[in-house]
Amino acid sequence: MVILISIVSGFASGIFFRSLFIFGWEPVAFALLLAALCSAAAFWKPRRAYTLGAVFFVLVAFGMLRASFADTPAPEAFLRDAKHRVSYMGVVVADPDVRDANQRVEIRIANGGDSTVMLAVAPRYPTVAVGDMVDVSGTLEVPQPFADNGGRTFRYDKYLQRDGVRFILNFAYLRVTRSAPWYSIPAALARMKHAFLDGLQATLPEPHASLAGGVVIGGKSGLGKDLQDAFVRSGLVQIIVLSGYNVMVVAEWLMVALAYLKLPRRWSAATGALAILIFVGVAGASATALRAMLMAFIALYARATGRTYAAGRALLVVVFFMLTWNPLYLVYDPGFGLSVAATAGLIWLAPLIEARLTRIQNAFWKNAVATTLSAQIAVLPLLLYDTGNLSLVAIPANLLTMPMVPAAMGLSALAGFAGMLFGPVTPLFGIVLASPAYLANAYLIYVAQKAALLPLAAFTLPSFPFWFVLLAYAALMASAKRFSTIAQLRLARKAST
Repeated sequence: MVILISIVSGFASGIFFRSLFIFGWEPVAFALLLAALCSAAAFWKPRRAYTLGAVFFVLVAFGMLRASFADTPAPEAFLRDAKHRVSYMGVVVADPDVRDANQRVEIRIANGGDSTVMLAVAPRYPTVAVGDMVDVSGTLEVPQPFADNGGRTFRYDKYLQRDGVRFILNFAYLRVTRSAPWYSIPAALARMKHAFLDGLQATLPEPHASLAGGVVIGGKSGLGKDLQDAFVRSGLVQIIVLSGYNVMVVAEWLMVALAYLKLPRRWSAATGALAILIFVGVAGASATALRAMLMAFIALYARATGRTYAAGRALLVVVFFMLTWNPLYLVYDPGFGLSVAATAGLIWLAPLIEARLTRIQNAFWKNAVATTLSAQIAVLPLLLYDTGNLSLVAIPANLLTMPMVPAAMGLSALAGFAGMLFGPVTPLFGIVLASPAYLANAYLIYVAQKAALLPLAAFTLPSFPFWFVLLAYAALMASAKRFSTIAQLRLARKAST
């Protein structure tokens, strides 16, 4: 476990420094020199610290190299057209982000032997879908960083680049020239998503239908700015975005269902993996969803082979492979960092907190309080650095809502399928089946709105250096280590007596 921590922390450190600073081969060579010195020290005087140091610095060099390869310049063939009105032909590669005033469409475009993805900001109509061939025209812009009201600089260019988007087409106009082919898997998954959302619209009123869609597959479209702000101020924004929690709940349901069906282990694992893969494909393969999906795959593999599933090791392995695949996730995808921090809190902090909640006798509420506190504590330093939003009601609001979220997911899924099956024929029957989902989502809305209206429910902190975050996590890990040691000593004393 310690070697795995050295590998992942070294690799992430190399990516982190290369993401913040542009440099040549000298720091890479210096890291390899330090690794060589640690290896020589381990050869002459074998100690675990020297070996771990050698592994750490080798992976630091590897992380720097991987980040430098990922930080490629934008294609020159398109850069020449920047600030000009242009027209292209391309293919829609992601489900459009439809907002109140416009839609944002990712389009892959080829020009002069170069290929890139552009984000077209266009009117809501005509509607387009994944896989459609489109003619698009607009003013070509290169994404730029910008500062928010709190003085924090958001690297919008890198945020888009993590998904391959290198340009923006402002004031764009779209025209569909060919619909997506029937054999396109991404197009089929997108059609499944929109059929489900249409089913919710047929059985639930707004904003309950939009919240139900957000609870199941993520998305804030249709909630309205006031309700979105209420979820943010109350610390419940994770309910309306696709997070690893959604995938985790689906994975747990699948494991229970597969255990009930008593299928052979390998068939059970394969069926569960396929179902989770389809769910993530329909909902949208964000970094947080991919992280949870890969951890679920490891759990299914452990179950199929009869091996022990260690969540901590699984998290480290998944983080390593995801950063190898896309190093931009580390610094430029806030959701990825928050998801990893929350999962680490659930794995390593929740058991320590639960052991100290001796005054809570009910097992369900003891677990709920422990998981809520551990996740909130784990994400707080990074959340404050990224957004500055400090919600003073987040913990009680989460305690009131998190036990309801899995039920809301299941009931909202039932409402969506009821709308798909009965909406066109007997809509009243679909509405009756969706009534429990209405009540569950109404409860979530009620808690978010009431919590957000409390005095001093939330406020924004000014920006601060990142080393505060590192210091906070170092103190958190030291405290967790201390409490873990105390707990082990208590167990040892009880065993000896």
